[in-house]
Amino acid sequence: MDPTVVGIVGIGIMIIIFLTRMPVAYVMALVGYLGFSIMVSPKGGLALLSRNVYEVFSSYGLTTIPLFVLMGQLAFNSGISRRLYDAAYKYLGSIRGGLAMATVSACTAFGAVCGSSPATAATMATVGLPEMKRYNYADELATGAVASGGGLGMIMPPSIVLIVYGILTEQSIGKLFVAGIVPAILVTILFIISIYIRCRKNPRQGPPGEKFSWSERFRSLWYMSETLAVFILVIGGLFFGLFTPTEAAAVGAFGVLALSVLRKQLTWQGFVKSLYETLRTSCMVMMLIAGAVIFGKFLAVTRIPFNIATWVGGFDLPRYMIMAIVVLIYFFGGCFMDALAFVMLTVPVFFPLVTSLGYDPIWFGIIIVMVTEMGVITPPVGINVYVVFGVARSVIGEIPLETIFKGILPFLLAVIAGVIILIAFPQLILFLPNLMY
Repeated sequence: MDPTVVGIVGIGIMIIIFLTRMPVAYVMALVGYLGFSIMVSPKGGLALLSRNVYEVFSSYGLTTIPLFVLMGQLAFNSGISRRLYDAAYKYLGSIRGGLAMATVSACTAFGAVCGSSPATAATMATVGLPEMKRYNYADELATGAVASGGGLGMIMPPSIVLIVYGILTEQSIGKLFVAGIVPAILVTILFIISIYIRCRKNPRQGPPGEKFSWSERFRSLWYMSETLAVFILVIGGLFFGLFTPTEAAAVGAFGVLALSVLRKQLTWQGFVKSLYETLRTSCMVMMLIAGAVIFGKFLAVTRIPFNIATWVGGFDLPRYMIMAIVVLIYFFGGCFMDALAFVMLTVPVFFPLVTSLGYDPIWFGIIIVMVTEMGVITPPVGINVYVVFGVARSVIGEIPLETIFKGILPFLLAVIAGVIILIAFPQLILFLPNLMY
C-alpha cells in the first residue's frame, strides 16, 4: 500500500478516536505504533514504542516541565495568586471594567510563575469570579476575561508549550523565554484596551468598584515583590547566562518554596497538594510528548510531513502568503485539538518549511504559541472555557457555556490583532533574545 495512503488513513482513524474522548496521548501512541508496525514491522513497532517512551521519561531536558509546574502549584497554594489579584485590583478596580483589567493583569503576573494556561485560568477564576460577581459584572465579561487571560500563561515565560517547542526544534529555551516577554505584555495591553472599549459602549458590563488611596496602592506593591523577585531570579539568570533552563526551573521552584515557608503562607496540606498536582500534570505532559514522538515517527516513514511541506512550499506565492497559510492551519487546528498536543504534532511538519523560507525559528515559536493560544478559548475544544465553566459552577453558580464563548470574542480579536502586529514587526519578538546573545 502507498505510504501516503497509510498515513492519511492513520490520521483519519486518529481523528475518529479523538471523538470518543479517549486521551490524546494514548490515541497518538496507539495509532503511531500500529501505523509504524504496518509500514516497517511489528518488531520495529515494539522497539519504537519501548525506546521512545523510555527516552522521553529519562530526558534531562524535560525535567524543566515538572519543576516549572511545581513552581506554579506552590505559588497557587501559598496564596501568591490572590495577593497579585488584590494588588492589581487596588490600581484598576475603581474604573469601568477595572476588575476585568485587574484579572488579565494578574493572569500575566501569575503566568510568570506558572507556565500553564489551564492552571492560570483555574487560579484566576477561583479568585476573580466571586469579586466580579459581587460588583455586578456581566457574566460574559467576567468569564471571558478569566478564560482569555488564562491563555497568557502559554506566552509568559516560563511556558510549558515553549519548553516543548524548544526541545522538539533544538532551539534555546532561554531565548524562547526571553522572546515571550514582550508579546505577553502586548497581548495584556490589547486585552485591557478591549475591556475599556467594551465598557465604554455598555457601562453595565463592568461597573466601577471600590476606590483606594495612593498609600494603600503603594502598600499593595509589597505583595507583588515576591512574584517580581522570583521572575527576576529565573528570567534574569537565563538572560545573563547564570542558569540553564533546568537550573532556572529548580531555582524558581526553590525560591517560591523558600518565600512561602519564610512568610508562613504554605501549609503542609498545601505542600502535599502541590506535589500531587505537579505529578498529575507532569505525567500528562510527558505522556503527550511520548505519544506525539511515536506518532511523529509513523508520519516520518509515510513521508506525509515532507509531502505537505513540499506542497505548501510549492505554491507560487510570496513567502509571507505561505506563512499566512501555516498560521491559518495552526488557528483552525487549535480549535479542534489541545494546544500542546497540536504543537507537538505539527512542528515536525512545518518547522523545516518555515526555516527554509528564511524565518527565524525563535520568532516562529512565539507566533505559533500566540496562534494556538486562540485555540484554548475557541470552540469546540476551548479548554480554558471548560475550566472556567467548572470553576464558576463551584464558586458563583452555573454559567451557560454559550455565555462564556460569547464573552471571549473581543479577547479573541485582540489576540488576532497582536499576532498581526508581531508578524508585521518581528523585532518586537527578537530584540530581547538578540540582546541576550
